[in-house]
Amino acid sequence: MVTVFKDTAYLSQKAAELFVQTAQEAVQKNGRFTVALTGGSSPKMLYQLLAQSPYTEQVPWDKTFIFWGDERWVPLSDERSNAKMAKETLLDQVPVPQEQIYPMWEDMEPEQYAQKYEQLLKDHFKDQVPAFDLILLGMGDDGHTASLFPGTEVLHEQTSWVKAYYLAPQSMYRITLTAPLINQAKKILFLTFGNNKAEALYQVLDGERNPEKYPSQLIKPEHGEIYWFVDDKAVSKLLKYN
Repeated sequence: MVTVFKDTAYLSQKAAELFVQTAQEAVQKNGRFTVALTGGSSPKMLYQLLAQSPYTEQVPWDKTFIFWGDERWVPLSDERSNAKMAKETLLDQVPVPQEQIYPMWEDMEPEQYAQKYEQLLKDHFKDQVPAFDLILLGMGDDGHTASLFPGTEVLHEQTSWVKAYYLAPQSMYRITLTAPLINQAKKILFLTFGNNKAEALYQVLDGERNPEKYPSQLIKPEHGEIYWFVDDKAVSKLLKYN
């Protein structure tokens, strides 16, 4: 489902409403809400809204479990850290129990921590299908999402839930949920806006299938719903929305 918004403020407001609704439904049905956050600039306004009235009072934070979709392999104090951004804009402002927050970082080898993070998820979901109630995603102007970058081996992963690898163009390690795990989610929300995303969005949604070049094409939930919240700039090359 693609929804086009004229500005990012209204887009973020509707995203906050979806977040609240999903959290309430999950707690009512299963007694807890499991969400994976995203980094980058796209979710900042959403996080700020969720930390304010009326949204923050509507989220059952005491029953919310916070994971991440991906992370740059940097300490939590590093300005590049997705967790640091989410902590400052949202998590420090709301009463979510600290023991229910699972940032993707620990001072150990990244590949080793990927295995540890996968075990955290297995412990959390126990014998159930590892289905997040909600996964938030952004999309880069190269078509990547999470840390699923064009031309990387992780795009072909079929068994592991979490992988860490060295991304040579960025000279750093990345850690990410894999596409098979993401696709188990009950709801996936892409936040995508700006002229620089227009070509990639066109290719991902209407272009020939080529996930090696446009990894966001890998995201197709098996049983859940996918939402694309986009602005009129990002959607400018998709004629059906203009």
